[in-house]
Amino acid sequence: MKRTGPHIVVIGAGVAGLSAAIDLAARGYDVTVLERAATPGGKMRSVAVGDVHIDAGPTVFTKRWVFEDLFADAGVSLSDRLHLTRAHTLARHVWDGDAETTFDLHADPLVTEEAIRELAGGEEAARFAKFCARIKEIFETLDHSFIRAQRPSALELVQRIGPTRIADLMRIAPMRSMWGALGQYFHDPRLQQLFGRYATYCGSSPFEAPATLMLVAHVEQTGVWLVEGGMYALTTALADLATEQGAKLRYDAHVERVEMTGGAVSGVTLASGEYVPADIVVSGADAAAIASGALGPDIARTVEPVPSSARSLSAVVWAAHARTSGFDLSHHNVFFSRDYALEFLELFSDRRTPTEPTVYICAQDRGAHEKPTGPERLQILINAPANGDTDPMSKGEIDRCETTTFALLERCGLSLTDHTAPPDMTTSTDFNRMFPATGGALYGRVNHGPWATFRRPGARTAIPGLYLASGSIHPGPGVPMAALSGRLAAESVITDYASTTPLYRGGISGGMSMASATTDNTESQ
Repeated sequence: MKRTGPHIVVIGAGVAGLSAAIDLAARGYDVTVLERAATPGGKMRSVAVGDVHIDAGPTVFTKRWVFEDLFADAGVSLSDRLHLTRAHTLARHVWDGDAETTFDLHADPLVTEEAIRELAGGEEAARFAKFCARIKEIFETLDHSFIRAQRPSALELVQRIGPTRIADLMRIAPMRSMWGALGQYFHDPRLQQLFGRYATYCGSSPFEAPATLMLVAHVEQTGVWLVEGGMYALTTALADLATEQGAKLRYDAHVERVEMTGGAVSGVTLASGEYVPADIVVSGADAAAIASGALGPDIARTVEPVPSSARSLSAVVWAAHARTSGFDLSHHNVFFSRDYALEFLELFSDRRTPTEPTVYICAQDRGAHEKPTGPERLQILINAPANGDTDPMSKGEIDRCETTTFALLERCGLSLTDHTAPPDMTTSTDFNRMFPATGGALYGRVNHGPWATFRRPGARTAIPGLYLASGSIHPGPGVPMAALSGRLAAESVITDYASTTPLYRGGISGGMSMASATTDNTESQ
């Protein structure tokens, strides 16, 4: 295909940058993706532990339709590039201090309802049914008006929803905390803790996040998918598709500065000193990095600075290849701490790793396959404060963190033995090194209070030719949301540069082609 129109530079080969590059290159634009690392993926990363590779980034694949639409609009089928199997068990849960009780959350709400009846009684099961109805309502109210659309202000959101549906907006309780809203539906503290954990998908505290984040539970009910080859296979598929569409991907190409001429973008300068001219730049950098001047002082003013107190969570992540015994792992597993309120007080007020953390484990060889008979690939994660730039963990703190984490697993019956190689460990300091000026925050600005989500920048900026796309940009963090961010940036570019034909087939609000998440019931492709 002949390359036409302006030359576009995309900074970063993460999910957002690659999604933008695919859309733009598919339309025939001249696109170059510049990635500072040696491989694509951004936070969607894979690390080597001995002779095996383990996903060390996002592990939950939802909103499959986002990627089906992205691939279809580029003329290919997602199912031809990735083998996806729907998970029947969304996650397995156990509580420290009650290790005899294991609870599975199921993709089928009716199966979960019966499991809740067995765990906590009929009244809790009935309240769960009401909870499911409410989270579906929240999702349907915000899906097209907010999630898939260009970033609105609060007033614009009300206008999009329409005056006849103001009552719907009020029922989703935007002014109420997630924890307070969950107390309406669940009287059993274990279930409050279980569904409150969805706030951490946005790097936030359930005690301070808005009740609207309960919609994440509905998103999982519409489908969690296991990716053959691991989540990094999605990165590979995106990078391959971008190249096939004509985008040029360059690795080890660290963009040091976005250049401007006459008040508009004119190109970028690499750390090597190379200048790459560009008519348009789509930045996949974190908003905090841009505001700090990490891409040059000329564009720092385009986004609001993110103070350290407004950062979302970071994490401590171990990638291990070891034999497990005792606790029967599922693909996704959560080992809850005994004092959830204290855990988030330590994370956000004391700005330190919890004394007793909740532990998440992704057992990457489980779910779609039989139980491994030998060592298996594990991602083990606890939440941590995003202070990797100002207060890096000392060796003593790292040792304490490791001791408390694995002691909790032992108390819950899980033993890890016969490691084939030392586990790979990543702290907030490491994440800050990979994603500068963030402190290691993995989700952009923290989503606390009813107005925080409106403080995320949108795709457009005040500088002609500069557009934004990442998990720190609207519509927010998470793999499918980052892809939507990239698509919204591409849509903005094409709209602003007076394209005469629509980029997406069957456009809806924001011009995007998307099937309904509730109709995607494919078992395996």
